[in-house]
Amino acid sequence: MADDFDLIILGSGPGGYVAAIRASQLGLKTAIVERELLGGICLNWGCIPTKALLRTAEIKHYMDHASAYGLKADNVSADLSAIVKRSRAVAKQLNQGVGFLMKKHKVTVVEGEGRLTAPGALSVTGLKGARELTAKNVIVATGARARELPHLKADGTRIWTYRQAMVPPAMPTELLVIGSGAIGVEFASFYSDLGAKVTIVEMLDRILPVEDAEISAAMRKALEKQGIRILTQSGVESLVADGEGVSARIKGPEGAAADHRFSHAIIAIGIAPNSEGIGLEELGVLTERGHILTDPYGRTNVPGLWAIGDVTGPPWLAHKASHEGVVAVEAIAGEAHAHPMDTSNIPGCTYSRPQVASVGLTEERARAEGRAVKVGRFPFIGNGKAIALGEPDGLVKTVFDAETGALLGAHMIGAEVTELIQGYVIARQLETTEAELMQTIFPHPTISETMHESVLDAYGRVLHI
Repeated sequence: MADDFDLIILGSGPGGYVAAIRASQLGLKTAIVERELLGGICLNWGCIPTKALLRTAEIKHYMDHASAYGLKADNVSADLSAIVKRSRAVAKQLNQGVGFLMKKHKVTVVEGEGRLTAPGALSVTGLKGARELTAKNVIVATGARARELPHLKADGTRIWTYRQAMVPPAMPTELLVIGSGAIGVEFASFYSDLGAKVTIVEMLDRILPVEDAEISAAMRKALEKQGIRILTQSGVESLVADGEGVSARIKGPEGAAADHRFSHAIIAIGIAPNSEGIGLEELGVLTERGHILTDPYGRTNVPGLWAIGDVTGPPWLAHKASHEGVVAVEAIAGEAHAHPMDTSNIPGCTYSRPQVASVGLTEERARAEGRAVKVGRFPFIGNGKAIALGEPDGLVKTVFDAETGALLGAHMIGAEVTELIQGYVIARQLETTEAELMQTIFPHPTISETMHESVLDAYGRVLHI
């Protein structure tokens, strides 16, 4: 006999476990099915442990440049095993935290591989055998995995995906990073700061291609200044590992190909949704390139079946998945204030050195849509706090609608901009115009003042440049 619930969630990543908590708050009897670790990829093998690694690299960078702050730190070295151990400990702590939250909210955790067998029915196969679950509503939150191509496949030893790159058995000496999205740039930054010679290969004409072109250019300049080699409009035609390293045939922008040797390579060319083998085809669920199609509330074409997070398509971000989980659960519960998902206000962050953060339209996109725009810029070199911190390299760029004053987009590069971007996200959520932003008092001395100055610059009122 099947165990019956109000809601079953397949997958316990940042979308699934947040949805479970909200469902419990709304009085729904909820079960969550997980085949591996609570918290999913994000907490265990993605967002969180990578930030622990990047924090270590940042501290090493400061120690390597201690003299710039009047300090001495001689013979600084990195203990790779200890670095990885700390990162895994951080992930374990948060995994246990999710387990605590599930108990607190009385969510039933079912360990095993889940498969949809009918609308509102799942079969879960685990170490303890099979278990049948039923519910009026089911949310699919199975996430995604690293994308590979036939000629670009990880072997786990010399050629890595992000997962192997977080637990390296040895420190790379010469590292090839294939792809320059957030994941690729973050690993390039981490390993470069630890002493590896890094090369980034990107097929498009610039790195971080989803970001504003001006920010991408600034990032390239910053990374090259650090010694990272960047090859854009280039592709890896073959990648072969042997006992000594990796051979890569790289085709350049002019069409010529050349062979290069590296100690290791990281494949960071995007993700593939975990939508296979969970019963979607049998139920007739509509997908596109493996991603489940949904409405703004997370509904699929099958009544009672919902989907959230990376399995539904871009942007592939943990905070997007979490918010989608809340949206879907509130719609399921019939909450009066349930709201559709608005992807235009989702911030994007890259936690490299320097950091990059953005929300809304790029300048290029705004102009392509036919909008008249006002653009403001303010460099960190004009900010007292940034100079005091020893972080004078950075830029804040704001894009406004010239007719209405609406904040169309904000784009940032520099120290701690991933913390600053939320100010602009709130401004867009509240439909703030330039007037309110200019009238806002920003604390001094803070890096956040660069945000104010960028707004002022868009309207010819900048003060400190």
